[in-house]
Amino acid sequence: MSQEERIDSKRAPEPVGLYPHARRVGNLLFLSGVGPRERGTKKIPGVELDAQGNIASYDIEAQCHSVFRNVRYILEEAGSSWDRLVDVTVYLTNMKADFPIYNRLWAEYFKDNPPCRTTLEINALPTPIAIELKCIATIGD
Repeated sequence: MSQEERIDSKRAPEPVGLYPHARRVGNLLFLSGVGPRERGTKKIPGVELDAQGNIASYDIEAQCHSVFRNVRYILEEAGSSWDRLVDVTVYLTNMKADFPIYNRLWAEYFKDNPPCRTTLEINALPTPIAIELKCIATIGD
């Protein structure tokens, strides 16, 4: 296997720009930002849009489950795994309302081997989502 390799998942949602799902460099796997969208559709679990395509309402718990699932898809297809995540940067669009729910779910998903984590509130994401993860994992020996 090459020391540097592009990874494009067949299960995670298609990127919204010109970038891979992940790139392997040595024994590290760098994931591009991953959101909760579903592959092959514009559907975002837990999100209701208004006529202009803006978020009318959303369920952060549904989005968290979906984004964690999408990260897992990319990790597994790249030859890594959930327990090999070492660093995660989380972007939330509403820290005050969403952080308690996201933090509770994080504790459930990572109860055995939590990676390092940074959580930031940002004004918006490129698609009408409320959470996005940027991850680094180990891969190989």
